Amino acid sequence: MVDIKSTDLIKIFEAGLADKKIEQIDEIGFVMQVADYACKVYGLNNALYGELVTFESGNRGIILDLNDMFVTVFLLDALIPVDEHEIVKRTGSVFKTPVGNGLLGRIINAQGEPIDGLGPLSYEHMETIEPPIPGIIERSPINQPLETGVMVVDALVPIGKGQRELIIGNRNTGKTSLALDTIINQKDKGVSCVYVAIGQRQANIARIAHLLQEHGALDYTAIISADASEPAINRYIAPYVGCTIAEYFRNKGQDALIVYDDLSNHATAYREMSLLMRRSPGREAYPGDVFYLHSRLLERAGKLAKGGTLTALPIVAIQADDLAAYIPTNLISITDGQIFLDTKLFNRGIRPAVNVALSVSRVGGAAQTKAVKEMTRALRLELAQFHELAAFAQFGTELDVVSQKRLARGNVIINLLKQPQLVTYSFVDQALMLFLLKENILDKVPLDQVHAMATQFASYVKSVYPSIYDTIKETGEMSDEVIKELRQIAAEFSKIFGVG
Repeated sequence: MVDIKSTDLIKIFEAGLADKKIEQIDEIGFVMQVADYACKVYGLNNALYGELVTFESGNRGIILDLNDMFVTVFLLDALIPVDEHEIVKRTGSVFKTPVGNGLLGRIINAQGEPIDGLGPLSYEHMETIEPPIPGIIERSPINQPLETGVMVVDALVPIGKGQRELIIGNRNTGKTSLALDTIINQKDKGVSCVYVAIGQRQANIARIAHLLQEHGALDYTAIISADASEPAINRYIAPYVGCTIAEYFRNKGQDALIVYDDLSNHATAYREMSLLMRRSPGREAYPGDVFYLHSRLLERAGKLAKGGTLTALPIVAIQADDLAAYIPTNLISITDGQIFLDTKLFNRGIRPAVNVALSVSRVGGAAQTKAVKEMTRALRLELAQFHELAAFAQFGTELDVVSQKRLARGNVIINLLKQPQLVTYSFVDQALMLFLLKENILDKVPLDQVHAMATQFASYVKSVYPSIYDTIKETGEMSDEVIKELRQIAAEFSKIFGVG
């Protein structure tokens, strides 16, 4: 009797298969149940979380829940029906999006398909929507300003390239307008922009695209749209798609800006998906990992040591000025500061309606342009004193002479910081306008003419004294010599403007 060991049998088996070509066998499953753009699929035993699968009907989906008996797949296309018992195949790959310079000036959906009617999309390659995030060693401190062109922001809540600054406020307080002004102000500054619209109406997205095109900003901006009519999975992946596109420019050593409008809709889409997967609801019916949802998205912003930057401006809508709601508190703790837009200020005609007391930038001050920084040293304190006194004055309280002067000064500041939508100012213009404020020249001007005088003064310096203007632009600061000359120019301009 021949004694054959198990190891010998393995060797004989391997030798027999050495010359045989083994065909690749696709792992397939079938649909058990379909409801609300989510389906349970049986048979994909080796499937991975986040894997892309294809259906017999031509639809695609992403696996977002793994169970012992089945996997939960969310459908990407709402127009292609999926039936029970339909065959499902694994792709062995996660969901990817196209990236490249060809996406600038285009409007695409969350699946990376063009929806602007301008023909096929030109892109460099496909990239996974959640790549590894750069570590601490690969990053460097933020030291460059990202100019928004909005004076109240650049002066009091400055943003640096690579920062994550939250824009927060009630509905219809100008959050999107502030973000669009920032994108428009990046013209000719070498900053590629990405605007992600989550859960908005198609008409609103078309209006935004038209505004950007009208101001020449669409040429360097990519728009990713996941409107309210699309399945929840598209609204869920849209910000990750947009971030991947923005990271393409950052990884090339360029500057990129991304706007998420807005992450409250993003969280709502994830809550909808989570409840469909029968996960336990927590506070405000959100799942427990909703914090991780946004933290892994916003951690991708930053400044790389090799020079590229990615600045994130997430937007979140609140109700009744409630900053203590679940999603807003999460985002405030993740980001490097917030710009709070106040409904009361907006209704009083103070626009942008930035509440300086509740707005803060934890990083941007280190990157703020010196010329603007020098002109705004006591501005926040003066505004705080004004709002405190204004609260007393509205009850008819008698104020002393000093308090009256502070109240009058605050009104001048408020009127100077008012700014029309879609009108932006360079840091030189802002520094010149704030110079008039610092020198108390605007105190003698009627309130309704404060902003007009300041803007005309900046134009006057630029056209009549270009050497002074160019010196500030090149050096980024106001030297003692420049300030001395500006005082003479301001006295000259005051006579022209009719201020004695």
